[in-house]
Amino acid sequence: MRAAVFLPVLAGAVLAAASPAAAAAADPTTAELVREVQRLSQRLEELERSKAQLDKSLAEPTISADEPELTARLKAAESDVLSYKQGSKTIDVLGGIKVGAGMTVVGQNLVGQQLDKEGQLNWRGDVTLTIPGGAVGTAKGTIYTHLRMGQGRGLQSVNNSYSSPNATAFQRPGADNSDAAIDLVQAWYQLDVPIGGTEKTAKSRVEITAGKMDPFGFFDQNALASDETRSFMNQALVHNPLLDAGGDVGVDALGFTPGLRVAYVNEAEKSTTWRLQGGIFETGDGAAFQNSTDFPFRILQAETTQRFFGGLEGNYRVYGWQNTRAANFDGLRAAHMGLGFSLDQKIHDYTTLFARYGHQIKGNPRFDQSLTFGGELGGSYWGRGADGLGLAFGLSHTSAAFRSKSEGVDADNDGTPDFGYRAQAYEQLAELYYRYRVMPRFDLTPDFQLVRHPGGDPSNAVVYALALRGQLTY
Repeated sequence: MRAAVFLPVLAGAVLAAASPAAAAAADPTTAELVREVQRLSQRLEELERSKAQLDKSLAEPTISADEPELTARLKAAESDVLSYKQGSKTIDVLGGIKVGAGMTVVGQNLVGQQLDKEGQLNWRGDVTLTIPGGAVGTAKGTIYTHLRMGQGRGLQSVNNSYSSPNATAFQRPGADNSDAAIDLVQAWYQLDVPIGGTEKTAKSRVEITAGKMDPFGFFDQNALASDETRSFMNQALVHNPLLDAGGDVGVDALGFTPGLRVAYVNEAEKSTTWRLQGGIFETGDGAAFQNSTDFPFRILQAETTQRFFGGLEGNYRVYGWQNTRAANFDGLRAAHMGLGFSLDQKIHDYTTLFARYGHQIKGNPRFDQSLTFGGELGGSYWGRGADGLGLAFGLSHTSAAFRSKSEGVDADNDGTPDFGYRAQAYEQLAELYYRYRVMPRFDLTPDFQLVRHPGGDPSNAVVYALALRGQLTY
């Protein structure tokens, strides 16, 4: 509004607002009225100049050194809002990324015939990263990577025992390198293809996984007995002994191998799941990306999740495998085949049971049958919900061929029998642990193991293993 227009309006407003009391007073002179109108006109022009300066300042994206205070405050507030929006967008972008990390330290002492309290200390760290792997139509991909580091071989198999008392060691039993190392042990890509709908609406899907992986991450799983950093540590209790300790799975020194897996998953009913999956994997040198592309280890598994005991979840798996480049107990290459099952079932809110069985139907391994079973009680029974008390047993049956030839077999041709005894008995195993939650994300687990007739030798004394495991999880 211009000053020339404003003057008559302001003069009229002043005259109209004059009260009788003001009229009774001495009337201002015309000169005084003119000065007052000029003062108000000057003030209005100053306000117009300030507004023009504010508009110009706000149009600039940065805050200058001589910025008016009001403008600086407005820009600062606007910057904060934008930064929050930027952070929100960043979180949205990173929302699909999952990171997991854990560190395990184990001190273990072995007591038994001619062992004289042999002790070992080892540590292992694992870092996993799961990243969204893009989309192909309605199908979505996932990239999974796993870094493992550690040092120390831990206690190895004792007196030709079929299992190692410490599966948390950085390397598998038999590996001869105990130096500290870090390796990218898994790197695979998985594509989930929904059937008859989108990712959210489809009741079934196909999963295709390719890369270097742990076959036990997909086959022979078990909700209770599959994580040596949290529950049972003996190798024969972590996986099916015929596959793992027996060597039919054929993985590298760290327990991984390249392969391909295809699965069909049906989740039409909310409370149950059905899955049929098959995989082909490299073995031996091929597991380390050397001299092989025929993927000789093959496995097919059918599984279901059901609810029994008043709606408590259980998982039931049956599988068959073949390894055309396995080894018999005498070291000669041979084709092996076997069948097995793995189950876990909650029978109470804080009680879980498990069982595994394996039967070798082709080949001459040292042991041709294995049965492991046990359970865990949750600490909620005694007021410590994060604690757990576990107990498990294992039986491994020596094969007829091994029983008849174990006393004289000399696979390395050094003139000395490899075993030097006649295998006649079951190898028997028991493990007991108590997982104690010291603080959030940190557990201490005293562990006791007993191995009777290790290697199927009836003359061998009972071997005892005492351990303390520390587990830090992020």
